[in-house]
Amino acid sequence: MPIALPFSPFNEKGDRLFNNADSFAMVFDEAWKNYQPEKDNHELSTDEKLKMVLERIKDHPFLIDSPSIALEVAQFRIRLY
Repeated sequence: MPIALPFSPFNEKGDRLFNNADSFAMVFDEAWKNYQPEKDNHELSTDEKLKMVLERIKDHPFLIDSPSIALEVAQFRIRLY
């Protein structure tokens, strides 16, 4: 059974978060890559997964202060995969 990883307000290197798109993109990429649905055999659409990942990183300062731009950054990052 896959285990969902909780969001940490610091990245693996212990760096602080910054209120900018670059910091958000780095945290989003990590959360997107590591996200696992909590239910076995439950396939999520991209939009569903996006909502779940954004919920996990909801405390990121850029997402709080600029949610519409953060969403655009997230959607752009998804297209890169």
